[in-house]
Amino acid sequence: MQAAVYDERICELGEGPFWHPERGQLFWFDILGRRLLTRTADRTQEWRFDEHVSAAGWIDRDTLLIASETGLYRFGIATGARSLLHPLEAENPETRSNDGRADPFGGFWIGTMGKRAQDGAGAIYRMHEGRIVKLFDAITIPNSICFAPDGRTAYFADTPRRQILRQPLDAAGWPTGTPAVFVDLNAEGLNPDGSVVDAEGALWNAQWGAGRVARYLPDGTLDRVVPVGGRHSSCPAFGGAGLRDLFVTTAREGLSDPQPGDGVVYSAVQTIAGLAEHRVSI
Repeated sequence: MQAAVYDERICELGEGPFWHPERGQLFWFDILGRRLLTRTADRTQEWRFDEHVSAAGWIDRDTLLIASETGLYRFGIATGARSLLHPLEAENPETRSNDGRADPFGGFWIGTMGKRAQDGAGAIYRMHEGRIVKLFDAITIPNSICFAPDGRTAYFADTPRRQILRQPLDAAGWPTGTPAVFVDLNAEGLNPDGSVVDAEGALWNAQWGAGRVARYLPDGTLDRVVPVGGRHSSCPAFGGAGLRDLFVTTAREGLSDPQPGDGVVYSAVQTIAGLAEHRVSI
């Protein structure tokens, strides 16, 4: 099923969509445009920042956690005010935040990368119980951070390596052992960007440059593909009634001939439900 346009506002680098389960509302980012965007049934809204912002989770009905190039912030939806929770590579002007998501234990995983995608300049961190810990380093473009329904597996990717990895977690949500390859896309020449896991434990991966989202079963088997009109499909999220709407952000970054469908947000109704985004505990 071809996805339809959900929001026509153009993002240079649309990313980080998530559905707030208490508000019934989709939020997403234009990283290079330094914006947070949202829409409801009757209106659109956006907030502008003085630095790159890329990912979010929800703390309560009226408060988000937002990841920026300098830190993790508490953000008031009604006021637009933000306050720092934890610095994030604030001392390094060459990096920014990228993909991130709340885990089933109330923690928040967030990746960083070089602003020019410098090789190995980034890392993946976890904020949990008042502290932030580096989990993986030497990452170039961190993506696909998401979690199995039982909370015992995390997924992530370093996009240039064209592999999505599976990482076992302990009973508190910390990595245990070494990650293993879940899906290898090298043979197909596909670039794994953002991902989300559905209620059946399958992973939906947006593939940069391919204009599609692909669903992989828990054993890594390709199950189905949802085409989107934007060539640089960047990240999926489930929301809407029964969490059956698949939303997909796209980007114009790097396109010499952007078309009207590049950089907008798409949606497509699915027969399979997603999982509600986990609440961030701070």
